[in-house]
Amino acid sequence: MGTMRHFRVWRGDDTGGSLEDFQVEVNEGEVVLDVIHRLQATQTPDLAVRWNCKAGKCGSCSMEINGKPRLGCMTRMSTFGDSETVTVTPLRTFPVIRDLVTNVNFNYQKARELPAFAPPKGVEPGEYRMQQVDVERSQEFRKCIECYLCQNVCHVVRDHEENKKAFSGPRFFIRAAELDMHPLDARGDRKELAQAEQGLGYCNITKCCTEVCPEHIKITDNAIIPMKERVVDRRYDPVTWLGRKIFRRDQLDEPAVTHASSPTGAASDTGSHWHQQGPVPQEPALGADGKLTVAELYLDRPAAASPFGDDQEFPLPPEKLRYNHPKNGH
Repeated sequence: MGTMRHFRVWRGDDTGGSLEDFQVEVNEGEVVLDVIHRLQATQTPDLAVRWNCKAGKCGSCSMEINGKPRLGCMTRMSTFGDSETVTVTPLRTFPVIRDLVTNVNFNYQKARELPAFAPPKGVEPGEYRMQQVDVERSQEFRKCIECYLCQNVCHVVRDHEENKKAFSGPRFFIRAAELDMHPLDARGDRKELAQAEQGLGYCNITKCCTEVCPEHIKITDNAIIPMKERVVDRRYDPVTWLGRKIFRRDQLDEPAVTHASSPTGAASDTGSHWHQQGPVPQEPALGADGKLTVAELYLDRPAAASPFGDDQEFPLPPEKLRYNHPKNGH
């Protein structure tokens, strides 16, 4: 026999709603999603919640639990105190459809705007060849389950609805970084596209996205910061600037930014021949000053401290929680 626990669940739709209180049985080993299902079965059969695998791999059951974006299927009830109220609300950044279900079409639209993988010319499917060392750095980003918790917590769109048109968000920054680091991707303007069309410059690396990622992807340190560094190097490096003054533009290895949907936005041939001969791992080269010039390729930098602060503990006390319904039309 389980114990009775106090739950507060947001109920409503796109016109508004409120938090409702429930006393519900909780058994040992259960997760928040189990309790939500029990509420559906015993007290409120019309409660809407999105879920699928219940194994932390589909990303469907994203919600905010006691103020922190989490997966309902991966948040154990044992993490809360016996007398603690558990408050469950929908993702704040996206429009509410009903109860705990939000409209995440924003993310699918941004996915369509991102240029796809562009294989090198003359290479047929099945002929791609690369070594594990070539993909180790970008392989981390393939763990993304598209739960959109990183998108939800990013204040650029969470607090500023007007930014959504120009900002793709951390989920798609790691996709752009993955393709930019891919040894067979022939498109050479990923960095420029991230800056010009995805809104990379809007990100001020607060690392909230890294903090909430259930797959523990180091989104900021391993994807966003390297992309920002490459954009800055390309645009503001004094040697590159001097090169523009001395040489003609067509003599510089700087691809032009073309819109992903443009008819002329075809991928350029970068001269990659990875399919013919795999690269041989080499020791990192030292610059004239004796320092590594490509150190970021060889260092797995640990994530920084929590952006929520060292003195902040989750879950938040129920008396500090509030849920602001998104405005109509947003």
